[in-house]
Amino acid sequence: MLPDADFFQFEHLLSEAEAAKLAELRSFLAAEVTPHATRWWNEAHFPVELLPGLASLGLSTPVQRGYSPLFAGLVIAEMTRADTSIATFFMVHHDLFVEGLHAFGSEEQRSRLLGDAQALKITGAFALTEPDHGSDVAGGMATTAERDGATWVLNGTKRWIGNGTFCDWMLLWAREPATGKVRGFLLDASLPGIKRTRIENKTALRTVQNADIELTEVRVSEEDRLAGIDSFDDTKHLLRGSRIMVGWQAVGQQMAAFDVARAYAVERLQFGRPLAGFQLVQEQLVRMLGNTVASTGMLARVSDLEQGGYGGRSGNGSARGDMARAALAKSYASRLMRETVSLGRGLLGGNGIVTDYRMAKIFADAEAIYTYEGSYEINTLIAGREITGVSALR
Repeated sequence: MLPDADFFQFEHLLSEAEAAKLAELRSFLAAEVTPHATRWWNEAHFPVELLPGLASLGLSTPVQRGYSPLFAGLVIAEMTRADTSIATFFMVHHDLFVEGLHAFGSEEQRSRLLGDAQALKITGAFALTEPDHGSDVAGGMATTAERDGATWVLNGTKRWIGNGTFCDWMLLWAREPATGKVRGFLLDASLPGIKRTRIENKTALRTVQNADIELTEVRVSEEDRLAGIDSFDDTKHLLRGSRIMVGWQAVGQQMAAFDVARAYAVERLQFGRPLAGFQLVQEQLVRMLGNTVASTGMLARVSDLEQGGYGGRSGNGSARGDMARAALAKSYASRLMRETVSLGRGLLGGNGIVTDYRMAKIFADAEAIYTYEGSYEINTLIAGREITGVSALR
């Protein structure tokens, strides 16, 4: 049996229980996701019928359940390896919405929503990005929340909201004009004044249902305001963790590209022998593998730092797993990912541009990973600010 993309055997660092759970996930994905993922992508269809089986695996917010940060990252990598869109749905719901409930929800809010959210009986979204404010949403947020007695009145527009077309609840961010503070709300998506429109004509993550959200005089009770949110800085805990998980997606995307390219190179005959028998093809496969291993190592380390691992010490005594380290990991892994999927697409020749062979879908979905949770450029500048003490962001 040929070695797989985990060439340095990071999976062997898991406990026996974690390895068994990862194997359970892998079996589920092989049976329920991989055979159908291309069709879902081609049809831009989200398989809601998959949710009960996905929930039964018990993988919501694994670190909260006592699993290691490495295991949590490998879960996202393995999901992405099978289908980037399903991994993205999972991350939006669990790593942003459910983690948001854990981090900022009141005891009453957690009691009311957390159990059903973990079991995927209700689905959640994370409504932060706006049509005119992506990377600069911290300072430019235009959605407003005005206090009116025991309620808040929300007005504004959100864009690129994953799961936004069908979610039951949104964790939504808005600015209070009177104070300038950013507030967080648990928004019941069925409330009057909310209009949700699916974003069409995407060339990546076609299975994910991204939405434009329009809010017109939407009234939210005070009991659905997240009391743990008092400024945009409060969101950094969630965004840092989510950024790391998108880095793990870059790992999984490279694993998928390597899987497909290696199988094709071994099976495809040209000039009377397998493509794998040509030196240039072997060099490309090894470069893809090296990129994948390097990305896995960086994400494994930053995930551990985020949870205060290695005795709580970071190498130079600065803050553990802070945003700069998350930004470097995401930007570096996504840059390597772009090269890896490009090599894979080229190795398949003409077959690399049709989804029948999976590589075209892998290649296209990589562009979304490269961009979201901070573009390559923004994440690079966050890391650059940390190592120079000078901000290039204005």
